[in-house]
Amino acid sequence: MKPAPGSDAGTQEAVPAQAAPPQERGGVLGPRHRALTLGSVSVILLIAFEAMAVGTAMPAAAEQLDGIGLYAFAFSAFFTTSLLGMTVSGQWCDRSGPAAPVIGGIAVFCGGLLLSGAAPNMLVFILGRAGQGAGAGLIIVALYVTVRIAYPEELRPAALAAFSAAWVVPSMLGPVLAGLVAEHLGWRWVFLGITGLVVLPLLVMLPALRRAASGPPEGGPGRFDRRRLRLAVALAAGAGLVQYGGQDLSWLSVVPVAVGAVLLAPAAVRLMPPGTFRAARGLPSVVLLRGLASAAFLSTQMFVPLMLVTQRGLGYSQAGLALAAGGVSWALGSWTQSRSRLEPHRLRLVRGGTVLVAVGVAATPLVLLSAVPVWFPALSLSVGCFGMGLVITSMGVLVLRYSSPEASGGNISALQICDALLNVVMLTLVGSAFAVLGGGSVAGHAVTSGSDVGPGAFLVVYAAATAVALLAVLVAGRLRPPTGSGG
Repeated sequence: MKPAPGSDAGTQEAVPAQAAPPQERGGVLGPRHRALTLGSVSVILLIAFEAMAVGTAMPAAAEQLDGIGLYAFAFSAFFTTSLLGMTVSGQWCDRSGPAAPVIGGIAVFCGGLLLSGAAPNMLVFILGRAGQGAGAGLIIVALYVTVRIAYPEELRPAALAAFSAAWVVPSMLGPVLAGLVAEHLGWRWVFLGITGLVVLPLLVMLPALRRAASGPPEGGPGRFDRRRLRLAVALAAGAGLVQYGGQDLSWLSVVPVAVGAVLLAPAAVRLMPPGTFRAARGLPSVVLLRGLASAAFLSTQMFVPLMLVTQRGLGYSQAGLALAAGGVSWALGSWTQSRSRLEPHRLRLVRGGTVLVAVGVAATPLVLLSAVPVWFPALSLSVGCFGMGLVITSMGVLVLRYSSPEASGGNISALQICDALLNVVMLTLVGSAFAVLGGGSVAGHAVTSGSDVGPGAFLVVYAAATAVALLAVLVAGRLRPPTGSGG
């Protein structure tokens, strides 16, 4: 397999792609790649249904389990364990190829679904969410490595766009179906029912994966980097301590927060490409932008159903409609970036996409005003989702372009880790602020009910999300590597 260009090649936005050989002229659904593409998309569908369904079912789960004050942490636990899963997956893929991480990830992911669905209290529910995060971390990095190994460079934007397209149906139907299930059968069936989607995607995926992407990537180390794994453990442990302290809302919580920060900060710096957290040009800014955009938009989406239920009096299924519209918009943005004629303008597309994300994030809390129609978040999130489709998929394309074969696993892992890490930090901060301002207090295990949440708690969440989205706009101007830099 021909190595991907380094960062020197990446500095030229208009680098013409080599002519595809005859067997690849059918694109990602051509004879050579059809089975692998459909199998990968089937696996993504599984993760997508879970992600979209959880967002709608969470208000019901949190209220029944007396865990409104832990609302944000049920999401951030997912991202905490995914940090470890992503690092393990990158090492595992470099050692033996992506097939085993996909199988293992699906098993862990479904175990977490079952645990959350049967949870007797909020802490067990969060533990199940942690299992889901570890499994998803294993899966997503392995699928990116599969794209790096099995698809030529000119097909990678379309392959990653197909992954995004897999979110369309779950985004349209997942929130609504989850709301109906939560109202008529109970929220537990939202989690337990998803496990039934496992067998078919796995059967479709494995044969094609083993044929097209067996063995480690070219130039891979063929062994685990124990230092990187230790850093990942420190990162996950630090993130967990920060979250634990953030949920307690007492002076004693300063201790776990401080210890967590000491573990988290140096591990994060060492796991990222040098210069990531100072937005160095090229690959470091690509990795950072992925995390900033995701953190801003996820915190925006996460609180929309709860905001509509508690502030505007909607039912769970009605609130889910606000999330449903965004899936099509996200897929449309991802499809747009995959057009070959737009390849010379990829960096401009990303910059425009970050502006749309910022607009969508900043506009969403306007629904707190009684004069604004309750369907307004569907519009604002659709604008932001189109921008996210442009940005997130392009970050995958750029990190593959800027990576040599032997560095691809580590860079893909870093991209996903930064995404999850900044989500953890963001959700911890806004979750704590949300609780302090009336969203719930878990100190002494006393929790306010969802009906007691005031608009100020939501305003602080969206103010923080808007600030992070604006920072992403600035970082989007630093994606072009400096001339003459090494990959």
